[in-house]
Amino acid sequence: MPNAGLRKSVPSISGEPSPYGLLGCAIEVVGAGDVHELNGTDTAPQGCGPATLWQDCPEAGNGWTNPVTKPFDRMDSCTFEPFTATKGLVCSMIGTDQDEMDAAALEALRLGEQFAVEEWFMRRGLSWMANGNDLTPGAGALHVVSGIGALETWLAENYGGTGTIHVPVGVASLLGKNHQLDPHRNCPTTWAGNTVVYGGGYSVNVGPVAQPGAGAEAPAGEAWIYITPPVRIRRSPRELAGGSVPVSPDVTVNDIYAEAEATFVAEVACCTAAAVRVTLSACCP
Repeated sequence: MPNAGLRKSVPSISGEPSPYGLLGCAIEVVGAGDVHELNGTDTAPQGCGPATLWQDCPEAGNGWTNPVTKPFDRMDSCTFEPFTATKGLVCSMIGTDQDEMDAAALEALRLGEQFAVEEWFMRRGLSWMANGNDLTPGAGALHVVSGIGALETWLAENYGGTGTIHVPVGVASLLGKNHQLDPHRNCPTTWAGNTVVYGGGYSVNVGPVAQPGAGAEAPAGEAWIYITPPVRIRRSPRELAGGSVPVSPDVTVNDIYAEAEATFVAEVACCTAAAVRVTLSACCP
């Protein structure tokens, strides 16, 4: 190959974020209308659990007895914490200026932020919300078809609508092979109507845990998949960072620095989730 002095510099190759990741398939991605929303949010859960049965003046002997009293569910508050996705770049200042570096950092964040959002959401959201709702049987990991069935049954019994299944992107081929997806949607859905998110950041593959961020990874050949009620992502605009960036340019080493960042809050209806461990085998148990 000719040396650098003989080669031509051409524009970078641009790309698009995966349309089937969390930012592409959340029920809603909204800009923060108030800066205080980026400090975290509280919201009242709705649709969390089925309605109860009641019959006015039931006939004796018809097999139905009303509860002693009609039940009332207390409406608690769900709390969601903020997090920031950041992307920093450094390059020699020879042939590069600050404007080019700033633009490159913003573009790198555009392509990379979804991975960071998914990793945070699995570590600090899914694994914690699913504590106590591990549907994996004592015998071990389920086939992916049985795993989807277990998750959707749990959701149907604990939430009044469709939800979101969160899977590491490597599980996509297994779901397709086993005909688990309805292909006629903008985002993949199961036959029960639940959206499937293929997350590159979900490859951290941690299970339910009582303490946020401390989940253990699935064994080799297995994966954790989760289900939640609908997910809403609240976000700030992508911006260039300020005080955390080194002095740019750094004339002592002839380097230019740029950093872009965006802050997010991931919110889940009912602030609950369930998890199951599945085998990555392409065939039957």
